[in-house]
Amino acid sequence: MSRKLAAVIATSTAAVLLVGALIAVVLGHSSPSRPTVAANVTPLTTPIHTPASTPTKAPTGTTGTSPADPTAAAAAGNKKVLFLTFEDGPDPLWTPKVLQVLAKYGAHATFFQLGSMQTAHPGLRDQILAAGNTIGSHSITHPQLTAISPAKRHHEIVDGPRSKCFRPPYGATNPKVRAEIKAAGMVQVLWDVDPRDWARPGTSAIVSNILQHAHRRNVILLHDGGGDRSQTVAALDKSLRILKQQGYTFPAMAC
Repeated sequence: MSRKLAAVIATSTAAVLLVGALIAVVLGHSSPSRPTVAANVTPLTTPIHTPASTPTKAPTGTTGTSPADPTAAAAAGNKKVLFLTFEDGPDPLWTPKVLQVLAKYGAHATFFQLGSMQTAHPGLRDQILAAGNTIGSHSITHPQLTAISPAKRHHEIVDGPRSKCFRPPYGATNPKVRAEIKAAGMVQVLWDVDPRDWARPGTSAIVSNILQHAHRRNVILLHDGGGDRSQTVAALDKSLRILKQQGYTFPAMAC
């Protein structure tokens, strides 16, 4: 091969490579990039009395649009709505204090009660309902439903407080628990925001957590039983004052 012919071939090859590179660059810039998915900011925590064997889960409220959704009617339309829920009561000291704060701001809530506490303090159920709140079941004795016998699980779900809503203790659930709840004529209700009031981290910490994570139609987990709830009551007062100024309303779930 002559030197002249070799030079021509080399020049042609280089030109082809250059054109290919330019095409790749153009295509790379014109193709859409994959959207970034924001991380869920809701803290993945579990309620009070959590046993070591409780499975990790993502707290989730029943925020769908099915007829069984107890938040659907109250959240219809473009409203700034939050759902307050209280667990482990009724308690003769703390439940009335919670009711006083709710009434102060024209707010309502859903109280997920234990059958054992209802039996011990029967008058509080009527007091809660008379104030425009609703009651959900939180089982009878607060067991981890995923770790007990089928017969015990059935008893805890079916024979607990009367309601259309059921919140499994510790948020521990699985297909068998959900099926049992559904068979009992109830819908499972978990939560979106856990400000960890059960751990008594301080009033300011509870308020900060609520305000940071409270968004339209979220379900907020709090406690009116299970221990000293003075921080919860104080935090509820401060949080409701601020959230009400922001335009939020606080209806009870249809339980």
